[in-house]
Amino acid sequence: MIPHNTLGYLPETPSQTAGPYVHIGLIPKQAGFDIFENNLGETLLGPDTQGERIRIEGRIFDGTGALVRDALVEIWQADTHGRFNHPADRQDGPRDETFRGWGRTGTDFESGLWCFETIKPGRIAGRSGHHRMAPHINVWIVSRGINLGLATRLYFGDEATANAEDPVLRVIEQPDRRKTLIASHALREGRPVYTFDIRLQGEGETVFFDV
Repeated sequence: MIPHNTLGYLPETPSQTAGPYVHIGLIPKQAGFDIFENNLGETLLGPDTQGERIRIEGRIFDGTGALVRDALVEIWQADTHGRFNHPADRQDGPRDETFRGWGRTGTDFESGLWCFETIKPGRIAGRSGHHRMAPHINVWIVSRGINLGLATRLYFGDEATANAEDPVLRVIEQPDRRKTLIASHALREGRPVYTFDIRLQGEGETVFFDV
């Protein structure tokens, strides 16, 4: 047991970033180690999953504008009914049991691109239960040089009405800052693709949340 009068002289415990071994431990297949029978990764849906099938993709840039090619990206989202695949979700309504709702991938070592195959989430109730949130996907990022994981949100560029009502987006007063959370929409071979680039610092820095 440490005497009370010595506590003020103890050195601070050193911090440690997530890398450079984050890929080996969490997404080993990308690092060249195919060791898991079921690699939970960038595909969140199955053949029977309900809802609009989409692809989300983007790149991550550091404060100098350079690509971050060794980041790990996780997402967590509701299903098409606005329900999360978790027992803590006690909202009323159906739940799609075929939809995992969670995914993990890494940025490509060459192009820096990350992507997920998923569905467009439904709207969910806000904390007060009165103001529904716009469809969104929670995003979490770790990488070399990042001591704490960065949490942000992806909103959809073709959901202008819902976005205008979203209680989280409305907290962000500056329109330019709010835009950093909106993914652009396009069709690629008839399929919806949403592009969401993330900027860690500097001009156009993405809004991150303290969660």
